[in-house]
Amino acid sequence: MEIERKFLIRSLPEQLDSFPFHQIEQGYLCTEPVVRIRRQDEDYYLTYKSRGLMVREEYNLPLTREAWLHLRPKADGILITKKRYLIPLPPHHTIELDIFEGELAPLILAEVEFDTEEEAKAFVPPEWFGEDVTYSDRYHNSVLSRGISSLPERPLP
Repeated sequence: MEIERKFLIRSLPEQLDSFPFHQIEQGYLCTEPVVRIRRQDEDYYLTYKSRGLMVREEYNLPLTREAWLHLRPKADGILITKKRYLIPLPPHHTIELDIFEGELAPLILAEVEFDTEEEAKAFVPPEWFGEDVTYSDRYHNSVLSRGISSLPERPLP
């Protein structure tokens, strides 16, 4: 089970380059239900996600590089590329800050995962977070894979 809140970003945190990051490329074989392939650095996964906004089931299965390369051209829409920074959020959370590249630039989103729905609902975001888009499916990566035209008509951060 994945319980997370998602936010647009008002401004980048100081010393961003001091945090660890992953280079991610992902594509969607199906968006209803969500079936995704992902390369994260040199690791490869096939993921199933159920419907939902803040709470969703998620299953990750490892893929070989060869399987990833075989499935990659079968993805619908654009391949999403992004740099994901991992920023500690005391006492025991991590902010996953996604800086999108390519067609989805300059979009920047942050996600924080929680152990319970109550914890997620009580979360107070840092000052540098912007609008809470947890309950907008427009910011699901599966929707973003349709391209920038899938976003609301307003300037991105």
